[in-house]
Amino acid sequence: MRHTTPTTLPPTGDPGGSSKGETTDNRADGSPAADHRAARRPASGRPDSRRSPRPGWLLAIVLTGQLMAVLDVFIVNIAAPTVRADLHASGAGLQLVIAGYTVSYAVLLITGARLGALIGHRRMFLTGLAVFTGASLACGLAATTGQLIAFRFVQGAGAALMLPQVLSLIQRTFTGGSRARALGAYSAVLASGAAGGQILGGLLVEADLLGSGWRPVFLVNVPIGLALLALGPRLLHDPADPPRPADPPRPAEASRPDDAPRPRGERAAVRRSGLDLPGLVLLAAAVLLFTVPLVLGQERGWPLWCWITLGLSAVLVALFAAYETRLARRGGAPLISPRVARAPGIPLAVIRIALGMAANAGFLFALTLHVQGGLGYGPLRAGLTFVPTAVAFGVVGLNWQRLPARWHAATVPGGFLLAAVSFAGAGLALRDGTDGGPWLLVALTASGAGLSLAYSPLLTRTLATVRQQDAADASGVLVTAAQLGLLTGVAVFGAVFLGAADGTVPSAGASADALWVTCVALAGAALCGALMSLVRRVGHLR
Repeated sequence: MRHTTPTTLPPTGDPGGSSKGETTDNRADGSPAADHRAARRPASGRPDSRRSPRPGWLLAIVLTGQLMAVLDVFIVNIAAPTVRADLHASGAGLQLVIAGYTVSYAVLLITGARLGALIGHRRMFLTGLAVFTGASLACGLAATTGQLIAFRFVQGAGAALMLPQVLSLIQRTFTGGSRARALGAYSAVLASGAAGGQILGGLLVEADLLGSGWRPVFLVNVPIGLALLALGPRLLHDPADPPRPADPPRPAEASRPDDAPRPRGERAAVRRSGLDLPGLVLLAAAVLLFTVPLVLGQERGWPLWCWITLGLSAVLVALFAAYETRLARRGGAPLISPRVARAPGIPLAVIRIALGMAANAGFLFALTLHVQGGLGYGPLRAGLTFVPTAVAFGVVGLNWQRLPARWHAATVPGGFLLAAVSFAGAGLALRDGTDGGPWLLVALTASGAGLSLAYSPLLTRTLATVRQQDAADASGVLVTAAQLGLLTGVAVFGAVFLGAADGTVPSAGASADALWVTCVALAGAALCGALMSLVRRVGHLR
């Protein structure tokens, strides 16, 4: 049985980086901003010829890296039967090939965010990209199942170092409408990668380039990664060392040092306080104890040890929270700032982001099993099934902010509600064991649009409330929530599907019945996301 797991405004105020805003502040009055500009000019008095990279280039580079890493969560799903046949992998071995990437990725995500704050987001993005690219090459050349499993863990670690920097770089490079557009593109890449990975995987496996079978699903990352590594050092800049001065703080904030962005000072404080190794160990252990039983539980029949480790993970999360709070009170630098964890809107956003990503991954997983097993689709046709979902998610993610402002408050609950209806509609369209016809196309398009409406505005509004100096912590928390949501969705809704099918997919009819049960469960989860809009104050969830 196959199992898968699935900011500051640029000087111009627009993502293209036009020069129209460069002369808006012509003060020569001895102000800090004027002094800073003067210090940056050459001694000759001529303007410095060095110009900051265009924000559009930064966005293109980091989102391409993001897309590669997200695709690799899902791309192996379609290639799994070919991997198993070629390497003679056991069921457990194949599962670890698929899950190894996800486990190391989930465990190290927040650490990657912290390392970005410690040594620079640009440097850490390029380091993670190099690790990811090298591991992709090694995966594509692996000769045994054991080698492939090991390289997948390394590939996930590279992604964990790289991906948290994407949100931090966006947060610190864009504000206002530019940030909303950049975050819309980020959201589209993040969740469209689930469907896109299966589409690309189907294309590459079906093509069987030079008889290479499954290997191109990994090797395709190598030329892209090398191109980004060549362009990145010249076109990326670390927002912690901006090429031009930021606007001075408003007078009301001048007496509040904690509210003013001071990345250099914060970085020095982080260096003095260290990496918070005890917090890192507690968090890594908690995430491992949470993810491993979710990955292996279904295949092993959910033995007692799975439930014990899940319980222990909850205990370690509580210990981690207590330790981080105590460390912050002592003046240390906790791995996750309690100030961020308790910030208004963050806890509820974490729950809803995880729920939305769980529904997304669970739906794709169950539908993949149905169309490949129950309906007998080949890799390419199975992958192309998800095109409507990917396109709808991307289009809505990039354009939701064009809606009238008075509608924005309704986008998240409305998106969850639309997703619930689409899940039920897909289950009904496929319930008779056929291919669903045009009704399935409508349901898949609606699911992508609904999930994007639920996710993109939520992410944008939540990060808009986070102070610049907390961008790294907030990025790590929200991206980890999304990743754990993907893993949880596959485990939970995959278990619903496989349980309803008695662990097998014997016929199109039986598979369709199992999919219907799963779609009802998915619709219920999406309705919970919609109902959370009724929450006004539950502790700090407001």
